[in-house]
Amino acid sequence: MENIAVTRLIDYLKINSEQPHPNYTECRDFLFNYADELGMMRRSVETAPGVFFVIMTIIGFLPDLPSIMLYSHMDTVLTSNDWTHPPYSGYKDENGTIYGRGAQDMKSLGIQHMEAFRNLFEQGIKQWKRTIHIVFAPDEETGSMNGMQGFVKSEEFKKLNIGFSLDEGGPSQNDIYNVYYGEKVTWFVNVTITGSPGHGSQFIKNTALEKLERLLYNTRNFRNEQETLMNKNNLTLADVTTLNVNIINGGVLVNIVPEKIHVSIDMRLTPNQDFGEVRSRLDKWMKDAGEGVSYQFVQYSDFKPVSPSTRDNPFWAAFEDGMKEMNCKFNKGIMAASTDARFVREAGIPALGFTPMVNTPFLLHDKDECLSEKEFLKGIKIYEAVINKLANVDG
Repeated sequence: MENIAVTRLIDYLKINSEQPHPNYTECRDFLFNYADELGMMRRSVETAPGVFFVIMTIIGFLPDLPSIMLYSHMDTVLTSNDWTHPPYSGYKDENGTIYGRGAQDMKSLGIQHMEAFRNLFEQGIKQWKRTIHIVFAPDEETGSMNGMQGFVKSEEFKKLNIGFSLDEGGPSQNDIYNVYYGEKVTWFVNVTITGSPGHGSQFIKNTALEKLERLLYNTRNFRNEQETLMNKNNLTLADVTTLNVNIINGGVLVNIVPEKIHVSIDMRLTPNQDFGEVRSRLDKWMKDAGEGVSYQFVQYSDFKPVSPSTRDNPFWAAFEDGMKEMNCKFNKGIMAASTDARFVREAGIPALGFTPMVNTPFLLHDKDECLSEKEFLKGIKIYEAVINKLANVDG
């Protein structure tokens, strides 16, 4: 007979919640039925037409203490047609590997939260000092415009009285778990370059393309500098700032020198970097490129999303104790990607990113996303220990 936790994961993976048109209603109904099955209080908060947060709540016996939030998101990224098994089939092979979009990012984590409570309830543990909220968010994969970005500022969120949050992490390809106390900051930069147009048969001076070449020269040098820093000092991607020029648009006909070129740059800044210094370098790159070159931010923040990760933070100490109880080796660090934890940290709430997956290939956003049944079930036991520690932290 199939393990009930595996069955629920497969059920969840079968729901197509792929952006840009995720089926939030089906997700909500599935999660409501799940909460009813476990005897949990549940409700939804509509943040835009047809867009929901789903919240399960277990009231603590000291309900005035700040609560614990266990966070995951319902939506997933696009799939392609070249999967070995259909991405919404929830297929499990003979080795116990479960395939599906969301198997790693991050439907499995939401199920691990729920199944940890099923096990704890069956052990007779049904209440903790602190109230616990299990929160399923809608649109993390598209920037959280209708999700945590606005929700964290709402009265509905403030009523939850969150004191600490656990968000997503990422798989480890060895036997050491990854725990993230912070993450890199995303800057999306749109550059507009203008220059002299003219006939394609001429040697036109002061063209937009010449200025583009100077801009690309500076961005390439910056990339090389950061990569050299990483390799020379045995750092990770999280410890340096990455930069990629991902879109270049310009020109109307092959025989016309373009008057305008648009460039989009993706920068991911490590919190260890001086953001003011990077901003000054951006300004200098535009000036070096020449007149008629300007930029604007599509996404920008100067907030460094880092939470305390030493034992004088009681929530960190509780998390660490839970991991030690389960004999889990782990590394702590900065996450190279962005999660909704950045909005929670900006609201002044400490947060950690943790997905209990070891010995697992990194397949987030990739084809054939999968997770072994063994690692999935082990993660549930880890969360039992971690929940017991976090939700019983003294006031």
